[in-house]
Amino acid sequence: MHAVPSPTEHSSFQKSSAIQKLISGEKEPPFIESVQKFFSTPGFTKALAAFICSISITNVVGAFIEEVMERGGITSQFGIDLAGAGFELCILLGGIVIGGYVDRSKKYKTTTLACLAATLFLAIPLGFTDHAMGQEPYLLVASLLGLGFAVGPVQPINAELAVDVTYPGDETAVESVQQIGGNLFSALLLPVAELASKEDFQMFVQVKVLESDIRGDVILLGFITLVTMFYFSSFDSPLRRTIADCGDDGTCLAPELNMDQMSVIDTSLTIMDATGGVATTPTMSPETKAALQKLTKK
Repeated sequence: MHAVPSPTEHSSFQKSSAIQKLISGEKEPPFIESVQKFFSTPGFTKALAAFICSISITNVVGAFIEEVMERGGITSQFGIDLAGAGFELCILLGGIVIGGYVDRSKKYKTTTLACLAATLFLAIPLGFTDHAMGQEPYLLVASLLGLGFAVGPVQPINAELAVDVTYPGDETAVESVQQIGGNLFSALLLPVAELASKEDFQMFVQVKVLESDIRGDVILLGFITLVTMFYFSSFDSPLRRTIADCGDDGTCLAPELNMDQMSVIDTSLTIMDATGGVATTPTMSPETKAALQKLTKK
C-alpha cells in the first residue's frame, strides 16, 4: 500500500485497472448498487469507521488549532502558523512511515488500533491544564506533532483496507464513499466540537496538587476514538485483493490475510455480476481459487 501515492502512481494504477476491465468486457455496476454491495461486505464498515474517525480528528484539530495554541501559551501568529505547519507535516510523514510498514506487513488491524490508541493519549494534552504546572507550550506542541503522526496514517491505511476487502469492487466508488462519509461527518461534528470547546470540566478539585481541567472538545474526540477502537477491534475479514495477488513465497499463509474466513464469507454473500445485476449463486474469483489451490497442494 502506498500511504501517500503520487498523482502519477495513482493515475497509472487507475489506467491499468480500466484497461484490464475494458479488455475483459467488464462493466462497473451503478454507483448506488456498488454502495449497497460495499455495506453488505464484512469489514468495509469497520474500515470506513476508522477512516471517518481519522479525518474528523484532523479536521477538528486543524479548525481550532489557533485557540488550542493560545490556551497552551503560544500567542504569536508565527508560532501558531509554525505549529499548524508541523501538524500537517507530521500527518504526511506518518502516512509515509507507518503506511509503508503496513504496505509490507499487511497488518492493517494491529496498526490501526495502535494508531488510534496513540491518538487517544496524545489528544489529551491539547485540552488539558494542570493548575499546579500551568501552561506547558512545549508539551502542547510535542503532543500536537505526535497526534499528527499517529492519526494521519489511519486514513490511507483504511482507504487501502476498504479496497482490499471489497475486491474486485469499484475502487473509485470505495474512495468516494469514504470521502463523502468522512467530510459529511466532519461537517456535522465541527459545530458540536465548537460548543463543547467552551466547556471546561474540573477534575480533582478537592486535591490542590492534582487539580486540573479539560476541555469538552477533547473529551468528545476521545469518546469518538474509543468507540471507533471498540468497533474496529472485531475486524477479521479476508483481504481479498492481497489473497488474489499472493504468490508461492509464503505470503498467502500470513494470518493477517484472514484467509480462513474466505470460504465462510463467500457462501453467505451474493455477488454482483458484470452487467450490474445480482447473482444469487455465490461465486469465487479465479484469482482466489488459484490462491486456495496453492495452499491445499502444500
